[in-house]
Amino acid sequence: MERDVFFMRRALDLAKKGRGTTSPNPMVGAVVVKDGEIVGEGYHRKAGEPHAEVEALAQAAERARGAELYVNLEPCCHYGRTPPCADTIIRAGVKRVVAAMADPNPLVAGKGIKRLKEAGIEVVVGVLEEEAKKLNEVFIKYIITGKPFVVAKIAQSFDGKIAMASGESRWITGEPARVKAHELRSWYDAIMVGVGTVMADDPLLTCRLPEKRKNPVRIVVDSGARMPPDARMLRCEGGRVILATTERADSERVSALKERGVEVIKVPPAEGRVDLSRLMEILGGMGITSVLVEGGSTLTSSLIKGNLVDKLLVFVAPVVIGGEGIDSVGKLHVDRLSQAPRFKFHSIDAIGGDLLLEAYPDLKREEDSCLPG
Repeated sequence: MERDVFFMRRALDLAKKGRGTTSPNPMVGAVVVKDGEIVGEGYHRKAGEPHAEVEALAQAAERARGAELYVNLEPCCHYGRTPPCADTIIRAGVKRVVAAMADPNPLVAGKGIKRLKEAGIEVVVGVLEEEAKKLNEVFIKYIITGKPFVVAKIAQSFDGKIAMASGESRWITGEPARVKAHELRSWYDAIMVGVGTVMADDPLLTCRLPEKRKNPVRIVVDSGARMPPDARMLRCEGGRVILATTERADSERVSALKERGVEVIKVPPAEGRVDLSRLMEILGGMGITSVLVEGGSTLTSSLIKGNLVDKLLVFVAPVVIGGEGIDSVGKLHVDRLSQAPRFKFHSIDAIGGDLLLEAYPDLKREEDSCLPG
């Protein structure tokens, strides 16, 4: 078991190299081991390019015969943009396959494992399974539900403020935290803000790291199409901009934004505003697998209230702003503590002089809250 864990951890490390470039595919790494020695490695670099298993087996060449293959996701068994990996593994003569987890994709879902076993290959599933699931949490959510994985990112003071009363917010966190925030932008398919953030900050919403990274699709939630046609994000070459609005939006303002290249989605309203749940369904149908939400407080609170946040990432700076500041989360309209949304901490990391808190919805707590007493 220790041996399997050692090589699977290497496969997971390789898989991480594809972060931000494989969507809508999962991140996958593969390691070929012969007589205790790694003879081939590979990872999925980009959607449409060879899968990890194919890269690793090509590097191993003839040494793959009689070897073991470690991979963090069940090998595929269907034709997509590339041929089935299961068939490649069988032809290579691998004797044992260790997979961290089964593939939740209905097109695979155990069929790859079955094909390998029918070919006489020993298959082990479940080594470092939880780590593998976390790595591909975006893929798992999207492939099962058809909706994007939603990450709410907040940069706040020690006392939970995202800006001064005047709106000043540059810079609450230090430079290392801001660099990390741009890295996050390169990891997810889209970045989302409310129109209030656009009006107040006029952000670019691009990934501005020295090394070449992709820019996310930029989504502005704007029920009344108040977004200025001369907003900075429309004057830079940062990629797609989507405006999520409603039928009540002024048609002339919508036309002006379309002329600037904005893609306009008219979403059915909920209480006069964009129905965020319906918006997520629409975005999923457009092939957007993940959304990084960067504010402001009204949008964040609406997503939390609607149970639409899959993960919270909160940067906390060691500065106290006080009660005059703007809260990081707006009103949730809960009257009792038992009604307040609960999250579970997963990790706490130091980013320069700030902290990064990672938390997930406490689903067990929600289930328990339905019990008497």
